[in-house]
Amino acid sequence: MKVILVNGSPHSKGCTFTALREVADTIENAGIETELFWIGGKPLSGCIDCRKCVERGVCVFDDRVNEFLGIAANYDGYVFGSPVHWGAAGGSITSFMDRVFFADFCGGGRRFQHKPAACVVSARREGTTASLDQMHKYFSLMQMPIVTARYWNAVHGTNPEEVREDKEGMQNKRYLGRNMAWLLACLDAGKKAAVALPEQEPVTFTNFIR
Repeated sequence: MKVILVNGSPHSKGCTFTALREVADTIENAGIETELFWIGGKPLSGCIDCRKCVERGVCVFDDRVNEFLGIAANYDGYVFGSPVHWGAAGGSITSFMDRVFFADFCGGGRRFQHKPAACVVSARREGTTASLDQMHKYFSLMQMPIVTARYWNAVHGTNPEEVREDKEGMQNKRYLGRNMAWLLACLDAGKKAAVALPEQEPVTFTNFIR
């Protein structure tokens, strides 16, 4: 089993990385392989709703989004990390997740369906719960079990050293790592026992006036 942790910060080894690394170390201690994926420091375009991903299964913009889509199906669990910018998840990780999940949903790729996911956020002070709520919505739409800890998955600090001093925040990342490892073990046991995945119906789309 393998878990990929996505660093959505423009800084490769900053506060968000520090939180993700604590989660990864805990997962690895449970005997599960991890990999960290940094979305990079270059600007990422948002989704332009061109629907080319319906035909291609990947995004029309060939950047880190498509690199991730190319390997995402190889993993059993996912953790996405973001800094808090203006009280919400950062612009880069928002564009990244918009395009990743839209491309998979529209392309029918089923890379993520029924696989557990979690997110962590890093802030100097406020905006953490709003950012977590925002990021959890992607997982809900993709039928992904959301892994939690014993409190909100956030750390506080302006640099990695301060984040490491957030004892409760870092402990919570270890809770998250252990819960991810436990759920993956449960899913693996279910698979070995031939427990079938939930039945899928043809998707019905309506709006609110019909």
